[in-house]
Amino acid sequence: MGAFAFTIAATDGAARTGVLSTPRGDIRTPAFMPVGTAGTVKALTVEQVAQTGADIILGNTYHLMLRPTAERVARLGGLHRFMRWERPILTDSGGFQVMSLSKISRVTEEAVTFQSHLDGSRHVLSPERSVQIQADLLGSDIVMQLDELVAWPAEEGRAAEALRRSARWGARCKAAFGEREGQALFGIQQGSTLEHLRRESAERLLEIGFDGYALGGLAVGEGHQAMCEVLDYAPAMLPADRPRYLMGVGKPIDLVEAVARGVDMFDCVLPTRSGRHGQAWTWDGPLNLKNARFAEDDSPLDEASQCPASCAYSKAYLHHLVKSQEILGQVLLSWHNVAFFQALTAAMRAAIAEGRFEAFRRDFAARQSGSREG
Repeated sequence: MGAFAFTIAATDGAARTGVLSTPRGDIRTPAFMPVGTAGTVKALTVEQVAQTGADIILGNTYHLMLRPTAERVARLGGLHRFMRWERPILTDSGGFQVMSLSKISRVTEEAVTFQSHLDGSRHVLSPERSVQIQADLLGSDIVMQLDELVAWPAEEGRAAEALRRSARWGARCKAAFGEREGQALFGIQQGSTLEHLRRESAERLLEIGFDGYALGGLAVGEGHQAMCEVLDYAPAMLPADRPRYLMGVGKPIDLVEAVARGVDMFDCVLPTRSGRHGQAWTWDGPLNLKNARFAEDDSPLDEASQCPASCAYSKAYLHHLVKSQEILGQVLLSWHNVAFFQALTAAMRAAIAEGRFEAFRRDFAARQSGSREG
């Protein structure tokens, strides 16, 4: 892992808290990574994101390679300098967006050929090219292998084909990545919701050897319960001394249940997407600030929070901004939501360290399920 080191400070059942040390700073786990798709966490400045307590953000290879192009970002000093974020950055491989957003994509053993969703231009993304973009051009701290994602539901044969190709691509990514002192490479487990395929994927990844391991192919339509059933066994198939990253997840209850099953890292667009649509996540569930019941509610979203968006503005004012379609409403709710997700992971870290995670988990689930979005 070179300059990277993962230390587990405490465990409580399968839940664990620790630190992933990197040259650009420590990442406290469990960690939630706000998504900076195109070099920005939508609606927020990097100062606002840092103020929420985020140790790391995620950048998107697919979007950045198309616009402004990875080569341009490199000429301008790399992604950290380009967007003025000095802390660690994890970049995804681009594979998910190639499969889901491109106008036309074709997968072969060599690479994925696709057309840009922006202008129809033709591009080729191979494992080697993905590593080059992430590690050399964008300069990310944590590089993800290129994998082939199969959305749920997946036939067993198709899921097996994808996991085996992903493993072969993982080996090619590892060879292209080589030995790097200041950057880490994560492999991605696939296998849909089938336990024996998840095990095969994990075994293939362990043969290659990575600095960390992600659980891919979840949060793609299978639902919360099915996801939890996979997480009952899949994280334990991955090395206990390396960080485990559940990709694209998710709602607050998803994070808590995944941590209970041994997951360390998460990312999701939900906090800022919700914020842009008038939704605030709270300890008692989501609130729809469009609702008329907030029109004269003078209380803040969370008076105990250190985030100004959470504690300094009334729900009535936020309701007014949302109903008036003022940009500030999107900014404040996005800021609040990112801060809430960071507060949630901080609370989980404390609960694990103090040996009370199960009580925290039960209480949180009760508060979330007892709420009604309004």
